Amino acid sequence: MKRRNFIYLTGVGAAAAMLPAIPVWGNEIPLEQSLEYIDPAAKKLLSDVALNAARSKGATYTDVRVGRYLNQFVVTREDKVQNIVNTESYGVGIRVIANGCWGFAATDQMDKDSIAKAAELAVAIAKENARLQIEPVQLAPQKGYGEVTWKTPIEKSAFEVPIKEKVDLLLSVNDAAMKGGADYINSILFMVNEQKYFASSDGSYIDQDVHRIWPTFFITKINKETGKFETRNALSAPTGKGYEYLNARPEDKIKTASGTLYKGRYDMLEDAKQAATQVGEKLKAKSVEPGKYDLVLDPSHLWLTIHESCGHPTELDRVLGYEANFAGTSFLTLDKWQSKNFKYGSKEVNITADKTEPGSLGAVGYDDEGVKCGKWDVIKDGVLVNYQAIRDQAHIVGLDHSQGCCYADNWSSVQFQRMANISLQPGKKPLSIADQIKNVEKGIYIVGEGSFSIDQQRYNFQFGGQLFYEIKAGKIVGMLKDVAYQANTQEFWNSCSAICDQRDYRLGGSFFDGKGQPMQTSAVSHGSATARFNGVNVINTARKIG
Repeated sequence: MKRRNFIYLTGVGAAAAMLPAIPVWGNEIPLEQSLEYIDPAAKKLLSDVALNAARSKGATYTDVRVGRYLNQFVVTREDKVQNIVNTESYGVGIRVIANGCWGFAATDQMDKDSIAKAAELAVAIAKENARLQIEPVQLAPQKGYGEVTWKTPIEKSAFEVPIKEKVDLLLSVNDAAMKGGADYINSILFMVNEQKYFASSDGSYIDQDVHRIWPTFFITKINKETGKFETRNALSAPTGKGYEYLNARPEDKIKTASGTLYKGRYDMLEDAKQAATQVGEKLKAKSVEPGKYDLVLDPSHLWLTIHESCGHPTELDRVLGYEANFAGTSFLTLDKWQSKNFKYGSKEVNITADKTEPGSLGAVGYDDEGVKCGKWDVIKDGVLVNYQAIRDQAHIVGLDHSQGCCYADNWSSVQFQRMANISLQPGKKPLSIADQIKNVEKGIYIVGEGSFSIDQQRYNFQFGGQLFYEIKAGKIVGMLKDVAYQANTQEFWNSCSAICDQRDYRLGGSFFDGKGQPMQTSAVSHGSATARFNGVNVINTARKIG
């Protein structure tokens, strides 16, 4: 199968710079083909061919991933449809251990002879690699589950919704934004279906049907007199749900001083209308005065700070120096964990890893090593207590099991350690967003993610956002712009003084978390409630230094 390298969703004008570069593997296919589902019995038959071939050549362990990866994009610009794309990537990846070393091979030729040859090649590669291996691979034990299935609990598959309905939605979103004063808007629907079958010599045959969806837009408004412009992106969260995500109910809407925010489901049209108004307000907003502020951070913003300063540094392969691409290594070295008292954050800070959270991007029943997924503590009462580990890492931190966070983005990619859904747990005492704000004397309320930078140890960082509101004497007094905050990870999380309760807990996340070489992308969510951080340094991003 031909590998399609990249589709870049780009537009014309100022909004184009805000569009993501979205990597897509596969061939374009007719829409109706994306509605098909391959019989698990046929995938089991092919998997057994690979398992038997690898064993006959000397493999002591084998896993087989039969993967069918489907993507659909609907892309619009103002009153025009720019692109509609359906892609499929279908093949099998085979990983083995032979002579104590890993080997991997893959094929898109889905016949028995080709799959057997790929398995034999994987064993041959493992044996050659073993000539350079110093220590044999140590796999945490894993029982086989037999034949099991798991499916994202969706109400309506996005792939079954007519294209016209999706186009009509996006064009209505664009029309509402333009009538509201926007000069440019791009809107996008991105839908994913991963049909994944895993088989292993441990005795597992696992069939999973994973669904994700991301509705988003990028609005720009220009000051015609000065030529300056401001942008506002959608406040949607990419999510592990079906098309029902776009049918927001009253209980899915959170009314705040900054406008409507969304929990559970999303109203794209309403968000576009308020975005068009807010982007105009951003043009008129006061530029921030640098200094120390108490920050009130909305989950639509805080998810990215969690991702960069909590998710990446607790990946065990980064801690060990096995991985440094895209996000560096980690300041959370083993000695900090071994001390059992490393003060990562305040006592308010409890961070968990969870591969099963409903609606999250990373939600699956089993990871790509056939490990049943679950939830575990990473930071407990502010103290580092654990990392994220997979089968061949578990023994390093004294675990007798994998934590189930292994993933590959395609059948042709080798699975490796990827971030679980890393989330800040909500506060235990009743506390609303309004309560947070009324207790702040001098602060800034930040909504939505923006640009950021962080060093190669995941320690010193700077984060921007979408919307910034000045707080004085417990009240929001107006919008600010040119805001970014600076801190190091330990100082920042130790400044956390209050977190809203479960009523405000929401998920944000990324469809395209890059890692590895060659690069792989994964989808991951991060939950939190609105949280307060005291005395954080805020800079003005528009002012020159010196």
